[in-house]
Amino acid sequence: MYTAKQLALIAHRNRRRIIDMVHKAGVGHVGGSLSVIDVLTALYENEIDFAASQRARLVLSKGHCTPALYAEFTEKGLIDEKEYASFRQLNSKLQGHPCARSYPQIDATTGLLGQGLSAGFGMAMAKRTNHDKHMVYVIVGDGELQEGQNWEAFMAIGHYKLNNLAVFIDRNRLSSGGPTDDNITLEPLADKLKAFNFKVYEIDGHNMDEILSAIKAAKDSQDAPCAIICNTIKGKGIRYMEDNPAWHSKGINDEQYELALADLAAEEDAYSAAISTPDATDSAHEMEV
Repeated sequence: MYTAKQLALIAHRNRRRIIDMVHKAGVGHVGGSLSVIDVLTALYENEIDFAASQRARLVLSKGHCTPALYAEFTEKGLIDEKEYASFRQLNSKLQGHPCARSYPQIDATTGLLGQGLSAGFGMAMAKRTNHDKHMVYVIVGDGELQEGQNWEAFMAIGHYKLNNLAVFIDRNRLSSGGPTDDNITLEPLADKLKAFNFKVYEIDGHNMDEILSAIKAAKDSQDAPCAIICNTIKGKGIRYMEDNPAWHSKGINDEQYELALADLAAEEDAYSAAISTPDATDSAHEMEV
């Protein structure tokens, strides 16, 4: 198990990989990949054991953010960075959405927004039936919560009190066309989820201490599923991309690539300086809303 500081450094490496991939391929959903990479890194590194016959499962419902997924798979040794130029090319394993036929480590083929939570519901029900105590984690985007199928899944998961399922909501508040809530507001999101019998936690989705505490709270829950609202920044780590909907999906030219690398280099210095400070104590239950 990695510490919060170690995970932050891994996520930083993954951010650089995301930038490399989208630069080499000239295409990709970079903004949402940068907002979700901290949660994705923590879950894959500390909770998912690909070698185990029975293990926790992870569904990336916001499937367009494969640059984040493939960056983490590079960290796990499943993908070589030399393959990045083939991203989203015909016959490449690095498809624009997760494909389980390309990588058996992908637990659900996703891409059509709104369906991943239903897949996670089925996995959690199967695990309960088979007395498998491992968790099911689902990562959804806030924009896709405007799809009605999610709310059918929330209703069913809450009804069956599937405490072996946790949903992480990437609340970066931006969709492809602008602010998420300008289309259909999600608020009061926490109250809605609690009405569906979820325990709800609200965290900084870029703070590894809070992410780890939320994961622990979800695993410790005895009587209800958990929803973790992760407040994030679209394009996190690259100043000219942050909170800019234009970077929902866009290629990175050479000049933009160099600027991004400079931002990441400055951030790496900050991580190196922080690595010697003590880790924060567990505060999961302080985050319940």
